Amino acid sequence: MLIRHLHYFTVLAREGHFARAADICNVTQPTLSAALRKLEDEFGVRLVERDHAFFGLTTEGQRVLAWAQQISSDFDSLKLDLAEVSADLRGTLKVGVIPAAMPITGLFTEYFLAAHPFAKIDLQAITSRQIQAGLDSLDLHGGITYLDSEPLQRVIELPLYVERYIVISRRNHFPDKATVPWERLEKEPLCLLSEDMQNRRILDAAARRNNVSLEAQVTANSFLTVCAHIRHGGWVSIVPAKLLPLYGLEDQFDIHQIAGDDTRNTIGLALSDRQPMAKMTRALFEAVSTSDLSKAFDTISPDI
Repeated sequence: MLIRHLHYFTVLAREGHFARAADICNVTQPTLSAALRKLEDEFGVRLVERDHAFFGLTTEGQRVLAWAQQISSDFDSLKLDLAEVSADLRGTLKVGVIPAAMPITGLFTEYFLAAHPFAKIDLQAITSRQIQAGLDSLDLHGGITYLDSEPLQRVIELPLYVERYIVISRRNHFPDKATVPWERLEKEPLCLLSEDMQNRRILDAAARRNNVSLEAQVTANSFLTVCAHIRHGGWVSIVPAKLLPLYGLEDQFDIHQIAGDDTRNTIGLALSDRQPMAKMTRALFEAVSTSDLSKAFDTISPDI
């Protein structure tokens, strides 16, 4: 009973709305409110600031939320751990993925499901900061993100591949130029990821090291949008090389290296460094650490 009430509480904290939380929990709003009152009676503190609407968590509510998320996650892990054999792992693996790493998710999914064919996978395209929050709140089993730029905290890391960067433009935008210098990029109409994306912050830092400032005329939170602008306009962008085969960039655009650029960043799998490790998280760790995924990722984008 208490675990169910804690689940209702975590959903309410996430949604910030009684009716919406009740709908997600598949209960009536009075049932959810009654469960909240029972929790408050059990702990002897007020958890939610409310009148006829949700106004936020109290200080005590914030503390209870952290424990409620952990207890709910442990309970779900316990149920999974009672499965008879690892091959019969069931449930949904939840993984946050930065947009720059989306091209490798097909291989990642293939390897995991080969080991656990009865599982399901939920991949969420989110920022590295959202991945950190998801791992801390136990809403994610893992995250595929940058490991050496703005490194995550309280995680176990498994490197997957090294990201490098290329310039894409419409045909003949840079005639007879195999490489493009940073100084030229400063003068181009750029379409880049928005500044809340770590990929953009990495590029901005690389530009500053070369005494250049990147001013984007158009920003977006997805590479699909960026590529659409390159295809239909005169914009120029800087993207990870592994996007080449995913969007067919080498067939539609001119591809250029950046003159003198040595920017490299490791992308890998991050798991919450918490023991005991949840069964789904442990299965993810074992599937990646015992595979040859790194070699497979190297084949995704050929040298240009």
